Amino acid sequence: MSRLFGTDGIRGVANTELTPELAFRIGRAGATVLAHSSDRHRPVIVGRDTRLSGTMLEAAITAGITSVGRDVVSVGIVPTPAVARIAVAEGAAAGVMISASHNPIADNGIKFFGPDGFKLSDDIEDEIELLINSETLPRPSGVDIGVARLSQNLGKHYYDELYAIGANLARLHIVVDGAYGAAYAVAPYAFRKMGATVTEMHCENDGARINVECGATHLAPLQQKVRELAAQGAGHVVGVAFDGDADRALFVDEEGEVVSGDHVMFAIALDLHARGELSGDTVVGTVMSNIGFERALHKHGLTLLRAPVGDRYVLDQMRTGGYVLGGEQSGHVIDLRRNTTGDGPMTATTLFGIVAESERRLHDLVADVVVAPQILVNVRTPHKDVLESDDVQAAIATAEAALRGAGRLLIRPSGTEPLIRVMAEGDDQGQIEEVANRLASEIAQAAARL
Repeated sequence: MSRLFGTDGIRGVANTELTPELAFRIGRAGATVLAHSSDRHRPVIVGRDTRLSGTMLEAAITAGITSVGRDVVSVGIVPTPAVARIAVAEGAAAGVMISASHNPIADNGIKFFGPDGFKLSDDIEDEIELLINSETLPRPSGVDIGVARLSQNLGKHYYDELYAIGANLARLHIVVDGAYGAAYAVAPYAFRKMGATVTEMHCENDGARINVECGATHLAPLQQKVRELAAQGAGHVVGVAFDGDADRALFVDEEGEVVSGDHVMFAIALDLHARGELSGDTVVGTVMSNIGFERALHKHGLTLLRAPVGDRYVLDQMRTGGYVLGGEQSGHVIDLRRNTTGDGPMTATTLFGIVAESERRLHDLVADVVVAPQILVNVRTPHKDVLESDDVQAAIATAEAALRGAGRLLIRPSGTEPLIRVMAEGDDQGQIEEVANRLASEIAQAAARL
């Protein structure tokens, strides 16, 4: 049987794959395992994004947690990184976020944080998974049953962290695309408190439209709005778009151009380097990080280390090597000075603070990152073992030979969706498109035969 936990928690179509019955059992197992290292009265913090299925799954997992004698504090709709921060600030036993991040509306997910604010290790996740169907977990009664309560004001801990940066954003006009998700209220409010002029897009609590043609997965509306405001004479206009749970952010510069996670890490790395705070003069990226990002870092005497795709793997390498900055091209940025996980609003506050303090344009701050052409083609299939077939291995070898010396190829199964991702990168756009599309087609044909 395949592992229930993926690269970022447990995900599936809500009420068919990720059912309330399963969420209940996950709550029981998770609370039991995490109780080993904490006092009985230390609560579990539970947050969610705006998805329509969020309240259903929150009720189920809360019932599971309290049924084994642990208390729950629900903090309502908050960004994923806020759950991590609140768990630490409140001395909680754990944190739970109910979200499927950038996935479609019908999906939902459950991810855990330990009392230190970090995501759980594979070993602890495996321990939870082994207990999900156990009939031997505790069933306390009377005064030993856990109690659930609502405490939305605990979001103050997260706001305090955002404000602690000390950014003065008074010279900026920030367009915020909240993706109808977890950052819909937090980000506009925080930026205004820091002095910025804010224009809101898709900043409503609407789980029926979360991530739909908006947010970090669809930047065109944000680009258009930034260009419109600039054409109308607004000065210093920049944009930020979050995904559904706001653990990542992508940006749009003053010219309406997309600023990826690679660009963001470059700007933050140079600022940290100038302050003497970039440990090891190193940034941890992933195998998807663009070669243009790596070249730009090298130009300034900095090093890029590559981890497998997934912010948990980036974080593992950061903690092992003692590095403070890492992230993904997709907008997950981890700054261990500020938080323990990918944090969209924190990344935005840091980046916009650099723009404001330097009195330079965002466009100019990231200009050294000359992006090499990169194409990503998704093959939708549940048969991820197709990559092991002889036909596919031969097709991969042929594709790699075609790019040898002129680019690179990366084929990997998604950890969060039933997809196989084919990425090709090189200086010749036509060549990488041809190679990637041909290989994706051959993988799709092989998967269909299965």
